[in-house]
Amino acid sequence: MIRSPIARTHLSTDVLVIGAGAAGLYAALAAARDGAAVLLVDRSLIGRGGATVMAQMTVAAAVGEPARDHWTHHLADTLTAGRGLCDPDLARVLCQQGVDCIREMDRWGVGWARDGDQLRQVQAPGHDRPRCVYVDFLNTGPAVSKTLRAQVQRQPAIRRIGDLCVTDLVVRDCVAAGAVAFSVADGRPVTIAAKAVVIATGGLTRMYRRNSASANMGGDGYALALRAGAELIDMEFVQFFPIGHLAPRLIGMDPIMWDPFRYKLGGRLLNGEMREFTESYGVAEDGSYVVTRDLATYAITKEVEAGRGSPAGGAYLSFQHVGADALRAAFGPVIDRLARNGIDLTKTPIEVAPIAHYHMGGIRVGPTLETAIANLFAAGEAVGGANGANRLSGNAITEAFAFGRLAGAQAAARVRGQAASAWHDDAARPALELVERVAPLSDTVNPAALVIELQAVMADQVGPFRTAAKLAAALARLDALRRALGAVPPGAPRTFDLARVDWFDLRNMLMVAEAVALAAAARTESRGAHQREDHPALKPEWRLNQVLRLESGRLALSTAPVRAEAAVS
Repeated sequence: MIRSPIARTHLSTDVLVIGAGAAGLYAALAAARDGAAVLLVDRSLIGRGGATVMAQMTVAAAVGEPARDHWTHHLADTLTAGRGLCDPDLARVLCQQGVDCIREMDRWGVGWARDGDQLRQVQAPGHDRPRCVYVDFLNTGPAVSKTLRAQVQRQPAIRRIGDLCVTDLVVRDCVAAGAVAFSVADGRPVTIAAKAVVIATGGLTRMYRRNSASANMGGDGYALALRAGAELIDMEFVQFFPIGHLAPRLIGMDPIMWDPFRYKLGGRLLNGEMREFTESYGVAEDGSYVVTRDLATYAITKEVEAGRGSPAGGAYLSFQHVGADALRAAFGPVIDRLARNGIDLTKTPIEVAPIAHYHMGGIRVGPTLETAIANLFAAGEAVGGANGANRLSGNAITEAFAFGRLAGAQAAARVRGQAASAWHDDAARPALELVERVAPLSDTVNPAALVIELQAVMADQVGPFRTAAKLAAALARLDALRRALGAVPPGAPRTFDLARVDWFDLRNMLMVAEAVALAAAARTESRGAHQREDHPALKPEWRLNQVLRLESGRLALSTAPVRAEAAVS
C-alpha cells in the first residue's frame, strides 16, 4: 500500500462531539459546563451546517403559555404519533427536558415570539393544544443556530474545528477511544484521542432525490456507529414532509417553509380539480391544518396517481382565502421575498409535493443516550426510538436541544476522573490506512454520479410507499453500486478533493441505504411513515422494533420488544 506523504495531525480531548447542529452545539456546551475539555468538529463551518440552521419551523414544548399545558400532555401526543413504537424513556426526556431547554434558550436571547410577557405558541398537527414556539418571520433555525454558536464561542473549554470529515470511530476493548478523520481543506489525516464521543451528525435524508437536507445529511453517524459496533433501530421509518415546495420556482428559500403558513393561517390542500381531498383518506381539514404528515403524504401521492394532481405532479396549497393584510401581519418581509420569486399568495396557489425530511430511526441508545459501546453517546436526529414510527410535528429541534444537553452532560460525567482515553494507535490503524491510502484515479468511477444514482434508487424504490418487489430491486442495485465504488478512495489526499469526499460519503450512504431497505423489506405491515402497498394494514404482532448490527462485515437484522412505557409522574 502507498501512503500519503502528508503527515497526520494528532489531537486529544476529554469529549469529542461530531456534528455542530443544535444537538452537537448543545452537547458541547453541556459537557464544557460540567468541566470537560471538548473538541467540536463538523463537516461544515461550525454551527452553519446540518438541519437546524435551515429550519424555519416551530419548536414543540409544553411551556404552558398561554394555554395551560404540561409535559405529560406533550408526551401523550408524542406516543400517539409514534404508533406504538416509541421508546418511552427517550420520549420522556424529549418532552420533559425540552421545556427547560426552551427556557434556557429564551434566557440566552434567541428571540421567541411573544405576546406581552408570554411566549406565543401555535398548534401544530397531532398536538392537543397550542404548544409550538417559534421566532418571527420563519427565522427559527437561523436564530437557534446563532444563539448556540454565541454560547459556544464564550466557552474557552470548547475547541472548534470545521471542514473535518470523520471517517471512522476508534474503539478499543468495546470502549470508544476517539476517531480518524481528514481535513477537507488540505487532505491531512487527523486522529483524535477522546475519553468519550458524542455522535450528533443528524439524519439521512440527503439519500433521497428530493429532500430538505443539507449536503452533509447522508447518514454519516449511523455508518460510524455501525462500524464501531453499536446498533441501529427502526431504520425503515423515513418521514416525508408532505408539502415541500414544487412550483413555481423558489430561489433562496426553504422548500419546507409552508408549514408555518398553515399553522398560523390555515391553508387549503387542493387537488388538480381544485377540490379539498384529505377527507377521502380519513381526515377532513376544513381549512385548518390537522392532518399528520404521513397521512398527508399518502393523500397527495394517491391523488397524483389517480390523475388528480397539479400540473407539476403534486397538489395545490392555497391561501387565497386569507387576504393580503393577514398574510403580511403573520409573515412580514417573507411576503416581499415571495414577491421577488413571482409568488402572490392572494392570487394563485402554489404547488407542493412530498419531500424526504426526517428520519425517526437511528442509533440505538439507552436512557442516558449511551450506545452499546461504552463512552459512545448519540444526540439529536442521530438517535433512534424517541419518535417511533412517525415524528410529532415540532419535536425535531426540541429533540436536538434535550438530547444534546443530556448526551453532553453524561459524556462529561463519564470521563470525570478518567486519567486517559482508551486510545491506541493499533486500534486506529485500519481506518488511518484507508484515509492515507494513495490509489490510481479511475476513469470509470465517478462517485458524485453514483451518489445521484443512489438518490434515484431510494426515491423510486424506497420512498413513501413500498413493495417487496421495489425493495428487492433496490437492494440489488445498492449491491451493484457498492461493487462499482470499490474498496479504496481514488487518488491521494489533497486540497479540497471533492471526489475523495464523495467516495467516503458514498461508502457511508450505501451502508445506511441498505439498512433502510432491509428493515423496510422485513416489516410486512404499514405503520406511520413506513407504508407497504402490498401489506396495507397495521398488524399488532409488528409492534416490535427492528435492530441492525454489523456481523462479519454484513448487516444482521433482528427484532426486539418495544420498551415498556415508563410511569409518568
